[in-house]
Amino acid sequence: MGSTDVNRRDLIKRATAAGLVAVPAMGVLSSCATGGDGDNGDKGVTGGKKTDDNPLGVNKDAGLDFVIFDGGFGTQYGKDAAKIYEQDYGKVKLTATQKIRSLLQPRMVGGNPPDLIDNSGAEQMDNPTLAAKDQLTELSPLLDAPSVDDPDTKVRDTLFPGTIEMGQYGDEKVWCLNYAFTVYGQWYSKKLLADNDWEYPKTWDEMLALCAKAKKKGIAGWTYAGQHPYYIPFTLYPFIGKIGGPEALKNIDNLEPNAWKQDAVKSAFEAYHELAAKGYVLKGTPGLDHIQSQTQWTKGKCLFIPNGSWVENEAADTTPKDFGMAVGPVTGLDASDKLPFGTLWAQAGEPFIVPRDAKNAAGGMEFLRIMLSRQSAQNFSKLVKSLSCVAGATDGLDMSSGLASASKALEDAGDNVLNPRLFDWYPTLHKQQIGSVLAELMAGRTKPADAMNKCQEYADRTAKDDSVKKYKHA
Repeated sequence: MGSTDVNRRDLIKRATAAGLVAVPAMGVLSSCATGGDGDNGDKGVTGGKKTDDNPLGVNKDAGLDFVIFDGGFGTQYGKDAAKIYEQDYGKVKLTATQKIRSLLQPRMVGGNPPDLIDNSGAEQMDNPTLAAKDQLTELSPLLDAPSVDDPDTKVRDTLFPGTIEMGQYGDEKVWCLNYAFTVYGQWYSKKLLADNDWEYPKTWDEMLALCAKAKKKGIAGWTYAGQHPYYIPFTLYPFIGKIGGPEALKNIDNLEPNAWKQDAVKSAFEAYHELAAKGYVLKGTPGLDHIQSQTQWTKGKCLFIPNGSWVENEAADTTPKDFGMAVGPVTGLDASDKLPFGTLWAQAGEPFIVPRDAKNAAGGMEFLRIMLSRQSAQNFSKLVKSLSCVAGATDGLDMSSGLASASKALEDAGDNVLNPRLFDWYPTLHKQQIGSVLAELMAGRTKPADAMNKCQEYADRTAKDDSVKKYKHA
Protein backbone atom coordinates (compact mmCIF):
# COMPACT_ATOMS: atom_id res chain seq x y z
CA MET A 1 0.00 0.00 0.00
CA GLY A 2 3.04 2.24 -0.07
CA SER A 3 4.27 4.55 2.65
CA THR A 4 1.68 5.76 5.11
CA ASP A 5 1.46 7.17 8.61
CA VAL A 6 -1.57 4.97 9.32
CA ASN A 7 -0.72 1.68 10.96
CA ARG A 8 -2.12 -1.62 9.74
CA ARG A 9 -4.65 -1.98 12.56
CA ASP A 10 -6.08 1.49 11.85
CA LEU A 11 -6.29 0.67 8.16
CA ILE A 12 -8.28 -2.47 8.87
CA LYS A 13 -10.64 -0.54 11.13
CA ARG A 14 -11.14 2.15 8.51
CA ALA A 15 -11.62 -0.42 5.76
CA THR A 16 -14.32 -2.12 7.78
CA ALA A 17 -15.99 1.21 8.45
CA ALA A 18 -15.89 2.00 4.74
CA GLY A 19 -17.45 -1.33 3.84
CA LEU A 20 -14.44 -2.42 1.79
CA VAL A 21 -13.43 -5.65 3.52
CA ALA A 22 -15.40 -8.84 3.76
CA VAL A 23 -16.97 -10.18 6.92
CA PRO A 24 -15.38 -13.65 7.35
CA ALA A 25 -18.53 -15.46 8.43
CA MET A 26 -20.52 -14.46 5.39
CA GLY A 27 -18.10 -13.08 2.84
CA VAL A 28 -20.34 -10.03 2.57
CA LEU A 29 -19.64 -6.39 3.21
CA SER A 30 -21.04 -4.99 6.41
CA SER A 31 -23.63 -2.29 6.04
CA CYS A 32 -25.39 -0.67 8.96
CA ALA A 33 -24.75 3.07 9.11
CA THR A 34 -26.95 5.68 7.53
CA GLY A 35 -25.93 7.59 4.43
CA GLY A 36 -24.25 10.98 4.55
CA ASP A 37 -25.44 14.32 3.27
CA GLY A 38 -22.80 14.72 0.58
CA ASP A 39 -20.84 17.41 2.52
CA ASN A 40 -17.16 16.84 1.86
CA GLY A 41 -16.04 18.84 4.89
CA ASP A 42 -12.48 20.13 4.67
CA LYS A 43 -11.32 17.22 2.49
CA GLY A 44 -11.96 18.97 -0.84
CA VAL A 45 -10.28 21.81 -2.68
CA THR A 46 -11.77 25.26 -2.29
CA GLY A 47 -14.81 25.48 -4.54
CA GLY A 48 -15.33 27.94 -7.33
CA LYS A 49 -18.07 30.51 -7.71
CA LYS A 50 -21.39 29.19 -8.97
CA THR A 51 -22.45 30.86 -12.20
CA ASP A 52 -24.74 30.08 -15.12
CA ASP A 53 -21.72 28.57 -16.89
CA ASN A 54 -20.47 26.81 -13.78
CA PRO A 55 -23.65 25.75 -11.92
CA LEU A 56 -21.89 23.32 -9.59
CA GLY A 57 -19.18 25.76 -8.55
CA VAL A 58 -16.13 23.86 -9.82
CA ASN A 59 -12.73 25.29 -8.94
CA LYS A 60 -11.35 25.84 -12.44
CA ASP A 61 -7.76 25.55 -11.22
CA ALA A 62 -8.28 22.13 -9.65
CA GLY A 63 -7.39 18.97 -11.52
CA LEU A 64 -9.73 15.99 -11.71
CA ASP A 65 -8.77 12.43 -10.82
CA PHE A 66 -10.97 9.97 -12.76
CA VAL A 67 -10.73 6.15 -12.63
CA ILE A 68 -12.65 4.40 -15.40
CA PHE A 69 -13.41 0.71 -15.73
CA ASP A 70 -11.82 -0.74 -18.87
CA GLY A 71 -14.41 -3.35 -19.78
CA GLY A 72 -17.06 -3.92 -22.40
CA PHE A 73 -17.56 -0.21 -23.02
CA GLY A 74 -13.87 0.59 -23.32
CA THR A 75 -12.53 3.98 -22.23
CA GLN A 76 -12.70 6.24 -25.28
CA TYR A 77 -16.05 7.78 -24.31
CA GLY A 78 -14.48 8.84 -21.01
CA LYS A 79 -11.44 10.28 -22.75
CA ASP A 80 -13.69 12.27 -25.09
CA ALA A 81 -15.70 13.68 -22.19
CA ALA A 82 -12.42 14.58 -20.48
CA LYS A 83 -11.41 16.74 -23.45
CA ILE A 84 -14.67 18.66 -23.17
CA TYR A 85 -14.21 19.08 -19.41
CA GLU A 86 -10.70 20.42 -19.88
CA GLN A 87 -11.94 23.19 -22.16
CA ASP A 88 -13.36 24.98 -19.10
CA TYR A 89 -11.77 23.29 -16.10
CA GLY A 90 -8.53 21.74 -14.89
CA LYS A 91 -6.55 18.82 -16.28
CA VAL A 92 -8.10 15.35 -16.06
CA LYS A 93 -5.95 12.48 -14.86
CA LEU A 94 -7.67 9.40 -16.32
CA THR A 95 -6.72 5.95 -15.09
CA ALA A 96 -8.16 2.86 -16.81
CA THR A 97 -8.33 -0.46 -14.96
CA GLN A 98 -10.24 -3.71 -14.64
CA LYS A 99 -9.19 -3.99 -10.99
CA ILE A 100 -11.40 -1.36 -9.39
CA ARG A 101 -11.35 -2.76 -5.87
CA SER A 102 -7.66 -3.72 -5.87
CA LEU A 103 -6.62 -0.31 -7.14
CA LEU A 104 -8.98 1.84 -5.09
CA GLN A 105 -9.41 0.06 -1.77
CA PRO A 106 -6.15 1.47 -0.37
CA ARG A 107 -7.11 4.96 -1.52
CA MET A 108 -10.65 4.77 -0.13
CA VAL A 109 -9.31 3.50 3.19
CA GLY A 110 -6.55 6.12 3.23
CA GLY A 111 -8.97 9.00 2.67
CA ASN A 112 -7.46 9.88 -0.72
CA PRO A 113 -9.98 8.58 -3.29
CA PRO A 114 -10.34 9.77 -6.89
CA ASP A 115 -12.89 12.47 -7.70
CA LEU A 116 -14.93 10.20 -9.97
CA ILE A 117 -15.07 6.40 -10.28
CA ASP A 118 -16.67 4.18 -12.91
CA ASN A 119 -17.40 1.50 -10.30
CA SER A 120 -17.98 -1.53 -12.52
CA GLY A 121 -16.68 -4.99 -13.38
CA ALA A 122 -15.90 -8.14 -11.45
CA GLU A 123 -14.05 -6.09 -8.81
CA GLN A 124 -16.84 -3.57 -8.40
CA MET A 125 -17.07 -2.08 -4.92
CA ASP A 126 -20.38 -2.51 -3.11
CA ASN A 127 -22.27 0.75 -3.73
CA PRO A 128 -25.05 0.18 -1.16
CA THR A 129 -22.44 -0.46 1.52
CA LEU A 130 -20.39 2.57 0.52
CA ALA A 131 -23.54 4.70 0.70
CA ALA A 132 -24.56 3.26 4.05
CA LYS A 133 -21.07 3.91 5.43
CA ASP A 134 -21.13 7.57 4.37
CA GLN A 135 -18.40 7.10 1.76
CA LEU A 136 -20.22 8.69 -1.20
CA THR A 137 -21.23 12.19 -2.25
CA GLU A 138 -24.99 12.55 -2.68
CA LEU A 139 -25.74 13.51 -6.28
CA SER A 140 -28.90 15.63 -6.03
CA PRO A 141 -26.90 18.81 -6.84
CA LEU A 142 -25.97 17.23 -10.17
CA LEU A 143 -29.52 16.10 -10.92
CA ASP A 144 -30.99 19.49 -10.05
CA ALA A 145 -28.40 21.39 -12.08
CA PRO A 146 -29.38 22.70 -15.53
CA SER A 147 -28.60 20.30 -18.36
CA VAL A 148 -25.79 21.18 -20.75
CA ASP A 149 -28.18 21.29 -23.70
CA ASP A 150 -31.03 23.29 -22.16
CA PRO A 151 -30.53 25.55 -19.13
CA ASP A 152 -34.28 25.47 -18.51
CA THR A 153 -34.26 21.67 -18.12
CA LYS A 154 -32.79 19.94 -15.08
CA VAL A 155 -30.42 17.05 -15.63
CA ARG A 156 -32.85 14.68 -13.88
CA ASP A 157 -35.51 15.47 -16.50
CA THR A 158 -33.30 14.31 -19.38
CA LEU A 159 -32.93 10.74 -18.14
CA PHE A 160 -34.72 7.50 -18.97
CA PRO A 161 -37.35 6.49 -16.37
CA GLY A 162 -35.81 4.35 -13.64
CA THR A 163 -32.30 5.79 -13.97
CA ILE A 164 -32.44 7.84 -10.78
CA GLU A 165 -34.07 5.01 -8.81
CA MET A 166 -31.14 2.71 -9.63
CA GLY A 167 -28.90 5.03 -7.66
CA GLN A 168 -31.13 5.05 -4.57
CA TYR A 169 -30.85 2.63 -1.66
CA GLY A 170 -33.93 2.82 0.50
CA ASP A 171 -34.54 6.57 0.54
CA GLU A 172 -34.73 9.57 -1.77
CA LYS A 173 -31.00 10.23 -1.80
CA VAL A 174 -29.09 9.38 -4.97
CA TRP A 175 -25.66 7.86 -4.47
CA CYS A 176 -24.61 6.81 -7.95
CA LEU A 177 -25.38 7.64 -11.55
CA ASN A 178 -25.84 4.63 -13.82
CA TYR A 179 -24.77 5.86 -17.22
CA ALA A 180 -25.52 3.02 -19.63
CA PHE A 181 -29.09 1.88 -20.23
CA THR A 182 -28.66 -1.83 -20.63
CA VAL A 183 -31.04 -4.21 -22.36
CA TYR A 184 -30.61 -7.77 -21.09
CA GLY A 185 -31.88 -10.81 -22.93
CA GLN A 186 -31.18 -13.70 -25.28
CA TRP A 187 -28.61 -12.41 -27.75
CA TYR A 188 -28.48 -14.18 -31.11
CA SER A 189 -27.43 -13.92 -34.75
CA LYS A 190 -30.19 -12.90 -37.11
CA LYS A 191 -28.19 -14.38 -39.98
CA LEU A 192 -27.86 -17.78 -38.31
CA LEU A 193 -31.60 -18.03 -37.78
CA ALA A 194 -32.45 -16.70 -41.25
CA ASP A 195 -29.98 -19.01 -43.04
CA ASN A 196 -31.68 -22.01 -41.45
CA ASP A 197 -35.22 -20.67 -41.75
CA TRP A 198 -35.58 -20.78 -37.95
CA GLU A 199 -38.01 -18.59 -36.00
CA TYR A 200 -37.16 -16.90 -32.71
CA PRO A 201 -38.85 -19.01 -30.00
CA LYS A 202 -41.66 -17.44 -27.99
CA THR A 203 -42.52 -20.43 -25.77
CA TRP A 204 -40.32 -23.00 -24.06
CA ASP A 205 -41.63 -25.82 -26.25
CA GLU A 206 -40.53 -23.76 -29.25
CA MET A 207 -37.14 -23.18 -27.59
CA LEU A 208 -36.58 -26.90 -27.06
CA ALA A 209 -37.70 -27.72 -30.59
CA LEU A 210 -35.32 -25.14 -32.03
CA CYS A 211 -32.42 -26.39 -29.92
CA ALA A 212 -33.13 -29.93 -31.15
CA LYS A 213 -32.95 -28.76 -34.79
CA ALA A 214 -29.73 -26.88 -34.13
CA LYS A 215 -28.15 -29.87 -32.38
CA LYS A 216 -28.67 -31.99 -35.49
CA LYS A 217 -26.54 -29.46 -37.37
CA GLY A 218 -23.81 -29.47 -34.74
CA ILE A 219 -24.92 -26.18 -33.20
CA ALA A 220 -25.56 -25.89 -29.48
CA GLY A 221 -28.61 -24.09 -28.18
CA TRP A 222 -26.95 -22.06 -25.45
CA THR A 223 -23.68 -20.98 -23.93
CA TYR A 224 -22.94 -18.60 -21.06
CA ALA A 225 -20.05 -17.29 -18.98
CA GLY A 226 -19.46 -20.41 -16.92
CA GLN A 227 -16.73 -18.78 -14.85
CA HIS A 228 -19.08 -15.87 -14.11
CA PRO A 229 -22.44 -17.62 -13.61
CA TYR A 230 -24.10 -14.40 -12.46
CA TYR A 231 -24.54 -13.78 -16.21
CA ILE A 232 -27.21 -16.51 -16.23
CA PRO A 233 -29.75 -14.26 -14.45
CA PHE A 234 -29.63 -11.82 -17.38
CA THR A 235 -32.26 -14.12 -18.88
CA LEU A 236 -33.32 -16.18 -15.86
CA TYR A 237 -34.59 -13.27 -13.74
CA PRO A 238 -36.84 -11.83 -16.48
CA PHE A 239 -37.95 -15.41 -17.27
CA ILE A 240 -39.13 -15.74 -13.65
CA GLY A 241 -40.80 -12.33 -13.90
CA LYS A 242 -42.54 -13.19 -17.15
CA ILE A 243 -43.90 -16.43 -15.70
CA GLY A 244 -44.95 -15.11 -12.32
CA GLY A 245 -45.30 -11.38 -12.91
CA PRO A 246 -43.34 -8.52 -11.30
CA GLU A 247 -44.34 -9.66 -7.81
CA ALA A 248 -42.33 -12.85 -8.22
CA LEU A 249 -39.14 -10.82 -8.64
CA LYS A 250 -40.10 -8.34 -5.93
CA ASN A 251 -40.47 -11.22 -3.47
CA ILE A 252 -36.95 -12.34 -4.32
CA ASP A 253 -35.56 -8.80 -4.03
CA ASN A 254 -37.32 -8.28 -0.70
CA LEU A 255 -35.82 -11.51 0.72
CA GLU A 256 -39.30 -12.83 1.45
CA PRO A 257 -39.56 -16.28 3.05
CA ASN A 258 -39.88 -19.00 0.39
CA ALA A 259 -39.41 -16.50 -2.45
CA TRP A 260 -37.09 -18.97 -4.20
CA LYS A 261 -39.74 -21.69 -3.83
CA GLN A 262 -42.42 -19.87 -5.82
CA ASP A 263 -44.02 -21.73 -8.71
CA ALA A 264 -42.46 -19.29 -11.17
CA VAL A 265 -38.97 -20.10 -9.90
CA LYS A 266 -39.72 -23.83 -10.01
CA SER A 267 -40.87 -23.60 -13.63
CA ALA A 268 -37.89 -21.49 -14.67
CA PHE A 269 -35.34 -23.74 -12.94
CA GLU A 270 -36.89 -26.84 -14.48
CA ALA A 271 -36.81 -25.26 -17.94
CA TYR A 272 -33.14 -24.29 -17.67
CA HIS A 273 -32.22 -27.66 -16.22
CA GLU A 274 -33.84 -29.25 -19.27
CA LEU A 275 -31.37 -27.40 -21.53
CA ALA A 276 -28.52 -29.18 -19.78
CA ALA A 277 -30.31 -32.53 -19.51
CA LYS A 278 -31.00 -32.62 -23.26
CA GLY A 279 -27.46 -31.62 -24.18
CA TYR A 280 -28.42 -28.22 -25.57
CA VAL A 281 -25.66 -26.33 -23.73
CA LEU A 282 -22.36 -25.93 -25.57
CA LYS A 283 -19.85 -28.50 -24.35
CA GLY A 284 -17.23 -26.99 -22.09
CA THR A 285 -19.34 -23.95 -21.21
CA PRO A 286 -18.86 -24.28 -17.40
CA GLY A 287 -15.15 -23.59 -17.92
CA LEU A 288 -15.55 -20.54 -20.19
CA ASP A 289 -15.23 -16.92 -19.11
CA HIS A 290 -17.36 -14.16 -20.61
CA ILE A 291 -14.99 -13.44 -23.51
CA GLN A 292 -14.54 -17.11 -24.41
CA SER A 293 -18.27 -17.83 -24.33
CA GLN A 294 -18.99 -14.77 -26.47
CA THR A 295 -16.34 -15.86 -28.95
CA GLN A 296 -17.87 -19.32 -29.29
CA TRP A 297 -21.21 -17.63 -29.90
CA THR A 298 -19.93 -15.20 -32.55
CA LYS A 299 -18.26 -18.17 -34.27
CA GLY A 300 -21.72 -19.69 -34.70
CA LYS A 301 -21.18 -22.54 -32.26
CA CYS A 302 -24.47 -21.85 -30.49
CA LEU A 303 -27.74 -19.95 -30.87
CA PHE A 304 -28.21 -17.96 -27.67
CA ILE A 305 -26.18 -16.31 -24.95
CA PRO A 306 -27.54 -14.45 -21.89
CA ASN A 307 -25.94 -11.04 -21.92
CA GLY A 308 -26.37 -7.28 -21.81
CA SER A 309 -26.13 -4.71 -24.57
CA TRP A 310 -22.44 -4.07 -23.90
CA VAL A 311 -21.76 -7.38 -25.68
CA GLU A 312 -21.82 -5.84 -29.17
CA ASN A 313 -18.83 -3.68 -28.36
CA GLU A 314 -17.07 -6.25 -26.21
CA ALA A 315 -17.32 -8.96 -28.87
CA ALA A 316 -16.66 -6.68 -31.84
CA ASP A 317 -13.25 -8.17 -32.66
CA THR A 318 -14.68 -11.65 -33.23
CA THR A 319 -18.06 -10.76 -34.73
CA PRO A 320 -18.45 -11.32 -38.51
CA LYS A 321 -19.71 -8.29 -40.40
CA ASP A 322 -22.86 -10.10 -41.53
CA PHE A 323 -23.56 -11.66 -38.10
CA GLY A 324 -26.65 -9.53 -37.51
CA MET A 325 -26.28 -9.28 -33.76
CA ALA A 326 -29.61 -8.89 -32.00
CA VAL A 327 -31.26 -9.22 -28.63
CA GLY A 328 -34.59 -10.92 -28.16
CA PRO A 329 -36.94 -10.76 -25.18
CA VAL A 330 -36.88 -13.81 -22.96
CA THR A 331 -38.60 -16.87 -24.30
CA GLY A 332 -41.64 -17.53 -22.12
CA LEU A 333 -42.94 -20.74 -20.63
CA ASP A 334 -46.42 -20.95 -22.19
CA ALA A 335 -49.75 -19.15 -22.46
CA SER A 336 -50.12 -19.16 -18.66
CA ASP A 337 -47.34 -16.58 -18.21
CA LYS A 338 -48.43 -13.48 -16.30
CA LEU A 339 -46.63 -11.12 -18.71
CA PRO A 340 -46.70 -11.14 -22.54
CA PHE A 341 -43.99 -12.02 -24.99
CA GLY A 342 -41.72 -9.02 -25.37
CA THR A 343 -41.15 -8.57 -21.63
CA LEU A 344 -37.63 -7.32 -20.96
CA TRP A 345 -35.16 -6.68 -18.21
CA ALA A 346 -33.79 -3.24 -19.05
CA GLN A 347 -32.33 -0.72 -16.64
CA ALA A 348 -29.62 1.81 -16.07
CA GLY A 349 -26.23 0.26 -15.34
CA GLU A 350 -22.51 1.11 -15.28
CA PRO A 351 -22.53 3.07 -12.01
CA PHE A 352 -20.45 6.20 -11.54
CA ILE A 353 -19.76 7.45 -8.02
CA VAL A 354 -18.18 10.54 -6.48
CA PRO A 355 -16.45 9.59 -3.20
CA ARG A 356 -17.30 11.70 -0.17
CA ASP A 357 -13.61 12.39 0.51
CA ALA A 358 -12.93 13.44 -3.08
CA LYS A 359 -10.81 16.57 -3.30
CA ASN A 360 -12.82 17.85 -6.26
CA ALA A 361 -16.32 16.45 -5.77
CA ALA A 362 -17.87 19.37 -7.66
CA GLY A 363 -15.60 18.54 -10.59
CA GLY A 364 -16.68 14.91 -10.46
CA MET A 365 -20.33 15.94 -10.70
CA GLU A 366 -19.59 18.43 -13.48
CA PHE A 367 -17.84 15.69 -15.44
CA LEU A 368 -21.02 13.61 -15.14
CA ARG A 369 -23.11 16.61 -16.25
CA ILE A 370 -20.97 16.76 -19.40
CA MET A 371 -21.39 13.01 -19.94
CA LEU A 372 -25.16 13.51 -19.72
CA SER A 373 -25.19 16.02 -22.56
CA ARG A 374 -26.68 14.92 -25.88
CA GLN A 375 -23.25 15.21 -27.53
CA SER A 376 -21.52 12.89 -25.06
CA ALA A 377 -24.46 10.48 -24.89
CA GLN A 378 -24.56 10.14 -28.67
CA ASN A 379 -20.80 9.68 -28.75
CA PHE A 380 -21.11 6.89 -26.17
CA SER A 381 -23.72 5.09 -28.27
CA LYS A 382 -21.68 5.46 -31.46
CA LEU A 383 -18.52 4.17 -29.80
CA VAL A 384 -19.86 1.29 -27.73
CA LYS A 385 -23.09 0.39 -29.54
CA SER A 386 -25.19 0.72 -26.40
CA LEU A 387 -27.89 3.06 -25.16
CA SER A 388 -27.01 5.68 -22.57
CA CYS A 389 -29.37 6.76 -19.81
CA VAL A 390 -30.09 10.01 -21.69
CA ALA A 391 -33.56 9.69 -23.20
CA GLY A 392 -33.77 10.36 -26.94
CA ALA A 393 -30.02 10.63 -27.43
CA THR A 394 -30.05 8.07 -30.25
CA ASP A 395 -32.87 9.75 -32.18
CA GLY A 396 -31.70 10.12 -35.78
CA LEU A 397 -28.53 8.16 -35.10
CA ASP A 398 -27.32 5.57 -37.62
CA MET A 399 -27.33 2.59 -35.28
CA SER A 400 -25.46 -0.70 -35.46
CA SER A 401 -27.36 -3.99 -35.60
CA GLY A 402 -27.23 -4.77 -31.90
CA LEU A 403 -27.94 -1.22 -30.78
CA ALA A 404 -30.90 -0.92 -33.15
CA SER A 405 -32.20 -4.26 -31.89
CA ALA A 406 -31.90 -3.22 -28.24
CA SER A 407 -33.63 0.08 -28.96
CA LYS A 408 -36.50 -1.66 -30.76
CA ALA A 409 -36.86 -4.33 -28.06
CA LEU A 410 -37.14 -1.61 -25.44
CA GLU A 411 -39.73 0.24 -27.50
CA ASP A 412 -41.73 -2.95 -28.16
CA ALA A 413 -41.73 -3.89 -24.47
CA GLY A 414 -43.69 -0.77 -23.57
CA ASP A 415 -44.61 -0.99 -19.91
CA ASN A 416 -43.47 -4.61 -19.63
CA VAL A 417 -39.96 -3.72 -18.47
CA LEU A 418 -38.71 -5.50 -15.36
CA ASN A 419 -36.26 -4.01 -12.89
CA PRO A 420 -34.90 -6.64 -10.48
CA ARG A 421 -32.64 -5.25 -7.74
CA LEU A 422 -31.15 -8.30 -6.04
CA PHE A 423 -27.97 -7.93 -8.08
CA ASP A 424 -27.16 -4.45 -6.76
CA TRP A 425 -28.91 -4.51 -3.37
CA TYR A 426 -27.17 -7.74 -2.34
CA PRO A 427 -24.25 -8.25 -4.74
CA THR A 428 -22.59 -11.00 -2.71
CA LEU A 429 -25.81 -12.99 -2.54
CA HIS A 430 -26.41 -12.47 -6.26
CA LYS A 431 -22.91 -13.02 -7.64
CA GLN A 432 -21.26 -15.50 -5.35
CA GLN A 433 -24.08 -17.47 -3.78
CA ILE A 434 -27.02 -17.56 -6.20
CA GLY A 435 -24.47 -17.58 -9.03
CA SER A 436 -22.77 -20.69 -7.67
CA VAL A 437 -26.10 -22.51 -7.43
CA LEU A 438 -27.07 -21.58 -10.99
CA ALA A 439 -23.69 -22.79 -12.21
CA GLU A 440 -24.43 -26.22 -10.75
CA LEU A 441 -27.97 -26.19 -12.16
CA MET A 442 -26.88 -25.29 -15.70
CA ALA A 443 -24.06 -27.81 -15.62
CA GLY A 444 -26.56 -30.52 -14.74
CA ARG A 445 -24.88 -31.21 -11.42
CA THR A 446 -27.86 -30.30 -9.25
CA LYS A 447 -31.60 -30.73 -9.64
CA PRO A 448 -34.10 -27.85 -9.67
CA ALA A 449 -35.60 -28.67 -6.27
CA ASP A 450 -32.17 -28.76 -4.64
CA ALA A 451 -31.18 -25.53 -6.37
CA MET A 452 -34.32 -23.80 -5.11
CA ASN A 453 -33.63 -24.95 -1.55
CA LYS A 454 -30.03 -23.78 -1.70
CA CYS A 455 -30.95 -20.36 -3.10
CA GLN A 456 -33.55 -19.95 -0.35
CA GLU A 457 -30.99 -20.97 2.26
CA TYR A 458 -28.59 -18.27 1.05
CA ALA A 459 -31.37 -15.66 0.89
CA ASP A 460 -32.56 -16.52 4.41
CA ARG A 461 -29.02 -16.24 5.70
CA THR A 462 -28.74 -12.75 4.21
CA ALA A 463 -32.15 -11.77 5.59
CA LYS A 464 -31.09 -12.77 9.11
CA ASP A 465 -27.70 -11.08 8.95
CA ASP A 466 -28.05 -7.83 10.91
CA SER A 467 -24.79 -6.50 9.45
CA VAL A 468 -26.36 -6.37 5.96
CA LYS A 469 -28.60 -3.37 5.33
CA LYS A 470 -31.97 -4.42 3.93
CA TYR A 471 -33.97 -2.81 1.13
CA LYS A 472 -37.59 -3.12 0.08
CA HIS A 473 -39.60 -2.33 -3.02
CA ALA A 474 -42.24 0.28 -2.35
